[in-house]
Amino acid sequence: MLKRLLTATVCCLILVSTAIQAASKLPTTEQAMASQSAMLVDLDSGKTIYAEAPNLITPIASVSKLMTALVVLDAGLPLNESITVDVSQSPIMQNVVSRIRLGSTLTRKEALALALMASENRAATTLAHHYPGGFKGFVAAMNAKAKALGMHNSHFEEPTGLSSHNISTAADLIKLVKAIQHYPLIGELSTASSRSVTFQQPRYSLAFYNTNPLVNRKSWKIQLTKTGYTDDAGHCLVMITKMGARNVAFVALDSFGKYTHIADATRLKRWLTSGKTTKVPDDALTYKRQKRLQREQLAAPQENMLAVP
Repeated sequence: MLKRLLTATVCCLILVSTAIQAASKLPTTEQAMASQSAMLVDLDSGKTIYAEAPNLITPIASVSKLMTALVVLDAGLPLNESITVDVSQSPIMQNVVSRIRLGSTLTRKEALALALMASENRAATTLAHHYPGGFKGFVAAMNAKAKALGMHNSHFEEPTGLSSHNISTAADLIKLVKAIQHYPLIGELSTASSRSVTFQQPRYSLAFYNTNPLVNRKSWKIQLTKTGYTDDAGHCLVMITKMGARNVAFVALDSFGKYTHIADATRLKRWLTSGKTTKVPDDALTYKRQKRLQREQLAAPQENMLAVP
């Protein structure tokens, strides 16, 4: 009887060990990405699963709003306080169109939600205007927070990401994402599929929708998300999600095409869970090669100047 029990226990341990090894095993053939820079990290082990040009410094567009949210929450300001929509201190916002009316009011929490899930620029700028020290004080706090998190290749000039001088790297953004895990409200607000907000003075209501279509797919379990796009930054995506049994942080920067950053996330998920690779479209690869060539051409004169005795 004891012998049978020992045999059963050993068999059980072998099965568990095999399952753990299978779950931790990575595919042998690496998946190509369309994004200029990408990084995938296992949040439980801290190990990097995938990385391509993780230290490439590039504009990050509205991904900047994750830092905006972090600074707002760090300040401990009342989330239910009504604040007036104001962009007067931000030069880059002067000609930006929005459905939100200047001078109307909403709560700080609603502004935070719209900045995160709908990437609303007036909402993000309004949060900065109602910060102790105003707009300039807010931007200074963004850069101080980046420094505190060890984001040494990052810089912020304003809270929306419209400025091409809002720059970072995939590796730095992974540090930001890890910090955001301690701010569950950011995850909650960023992953809502839609939100209806009633403004005051004057009173009107608007519906807003998440800029990441993956939040509406049952096959994805997303705990944090932020998209971004400008001409200089390309399409960007940051997420905390599950890929197979893994809790992962994913960053894709400067993707070609409206949905290429979404496709890159899907490619990595399929690769990680099944070991199967997915072909990247030729036009996306062409864009990637062209951008890489442009960077090399810009870097060459600087290297030549440094080489002159």
